[in-house]
Amino acid sequence: MKAVKAMKRLNVVAFNGSPRRDGNTSILIRRILDELENEGIETDLVQVGGQMIRGCTDCRRCFENKDLRCVVDDDIVNDCIEKMVEADGIILGSPVYFLDVTSEMKALIDRAGVVARANDGPFRRKAAIAAAAVRRSGANHTVDTLLHFMLYSGMTVTGAPVIGIGRDIGDVRRDEEGIARAKEAGKNMAWLLKTIASADQPEETI
Repeated sequence: MKAVKAMKRLNVVAFNGSPRRDGNTSILIRRILDELENEGIETDLVQVGGQMIRGCTDCRRCFENKDLRCVVDDDIVNDCIEKMVEADGIILGSPVYFLDVTSEMKALIDRAGVVARANDGPFRRKAAIAAAAVRRSGANHTVDTLLHFMLYSGMTVTGAPVIGIGRDIGDVRRDEEGIARAKEAGKNMAWLLKTIASADQPEETI
């Protein structure tokens, strides 16, 4: 009889904060997801940019209800929070809009972050990657915003943020370093997720 570890099915959810569904941010995220899928990890890409998403009003109702939901329930945020809670890894990507993330991405992380704090930190120890598409300025500020959410939520960031340079749709494909960094980020996340999953799984006898 041989003892082996049964590997759980891993999944990663990515959120595209760009209103341009197939723009440069999406291209960067897609390169990350390709590497994860090559490693047998399930992925899901959620379009956040362009959605009508309300900002946090600091009503504190999530601290009263403690149901892993925002009391504002007329947009996609609660669906996004549910996907984050269920995922093993989380990817957040945004273009640089006036030196920071898009308003949709900011609203998502504000509300998801407060709900997480109200419910004992369900994002803790999830693997995370931040990505930004930039034309010239603001990349550092943008990824800082994403990383602050991740680190404050207790996530494990798997390496340097992915930054790709480009303005018009598809320009980022010519940024060889940015594309290479996206691929490396996907490989790093896959390695970390599999390492953690292997360590956590009980042995089965076959």
